[in-house]
Order: sequence, then C-alpha cells, then structure tokens
Amino acid sequence: MNKELIEAIGDNHISTSVETPLLPDAFEKSDEEKIKNIEGYFAQIMTELGLDLSDDSLAGTPYRVAKMYVKEMFYGLNPENRPKVSTFSNHYEYRKIIVEQNINIDSACEHHFLPITGYAHIGYIPKDRVIGLSKINRLVDYYAHRPQVQERLSLQILQDLQKELETDDVIVMINSKHLCVSTRGIKDKDSFTTTLEYGGCFNERAHREEFINLIDGKSI
Repeated sequence: MNKELIEAIGDNHISTSVETPLLPDAFEKSDEEKIKNIEGYFAQIMTELGLDLSDDSLAGTPYRVAKMYVKEMFYGLNPENRPKVSTFSNHYEYRKIIVEQNINIDSACEHHFLPITGYAHIGYIPKDRVIGLSKINRLVDYYAHRPQVQERLSLQILQDLQKELETDDVIVMINSKHLCVSTRGIKDKDSFTTTLEYGGCFNERAHREEFINLIDGKSI
C-alpha cells in the first residue's frame, strides 16, 4: 500500500470481515521461531532509531518485546489458545437478563499497535444454556489479545457467545480509551469510545434500555 493511500485512510476502521485478517500459513511456525525472528526485526528497528543495543539496559529489549508480542499481547491470534467455554443446561429455567460488567479490556490498535484499555459489559437472556461467568471474561480476554479495532472486537465476542449459548439474545458494550488518540495525532486525553452490538430480543429498545440501565446502576 502506497504512503498516499495510507495517509488518506488515516485512522478509518476499514475491514472486510468479522474475522481477524490472517495469512494462510499464520501458524506453521512455532512460537519459538516467531520470537526469534521478531527479536531480530525489533533489534533492527531500535538500531534504526539510533539506540545502542550494547548497553546493558537495552540489550535484552528485542527479546522481551518479541516474547511479549507472541506469548502475551497477541496470544489471541492463535485459535489453539481459545479458552474452553463450558455451558450448562438451564435447569432453573431462568429467563431474565444476566449481566457481567466491567470486564477488563487490554488490547492493541491494529493501526499503530498502541494499547486499547477499558471495559466490556456483556448481557444475555438464557434459553436452554447458561455459561459460567468467568468463561465470559476469558473469552473477552482472548479476543482482546490480538491487533484489533473495537468494532470487530465487539462483533467477535457477540457472535462467539451467541454460538455457545445457542441464542441470538446477547448484547455487548465496550467502553475504551485508545492510546493512538491520546498519545498521537489529536492527543485527546479524556475521550473514550463506546461500541454496542446485539441481536435477538435486544433489537427491541426496551431490552437494550434494561441492559444499559443496569450498566449505569439505575433502578428498573
């Protein structure tokens, strides 16, 4: 992609799919091979910036960054790392909304590889299946730990939960701060971004308002 087109696109969130764009051979190399290669590439970046890698403080940085990328920040790229999500029969026949809120979001903007931090709030109305609450947190964490745009992150969480719970009655809200906004460009320190994705009964305003009121701590 030429520089003029990159500048024209700017920070626009362009995506062709809900799926994260991956190469066909994305997982043919082992994590150890990827760490070794990224270590070499990042050493070149640091050298181009004029940093002296013979300094004791900087010598280990390329390895630490490479390991962080593969094992921590972007572990969610590999489908083998998806958490096992257990659902259970809804023996209580509970049919009202269940909400898990203030789930930590630690992600990274795919345009600048800068942090996205905030919270996800998840609601669903069970039919035949319910899910262990910690499994929702783990699923959010998995999808967050890959280069992301917030819109795609919201949809990936929504669609996975709809599949696991065997119902469309799921709603996902994410509130987050993007360091690509606060540390570069406009450098706005106070703004944050909210996305809201939903299906099933949440297409009705009354159900959405019930969810939002619970998130805001308002009585129903």
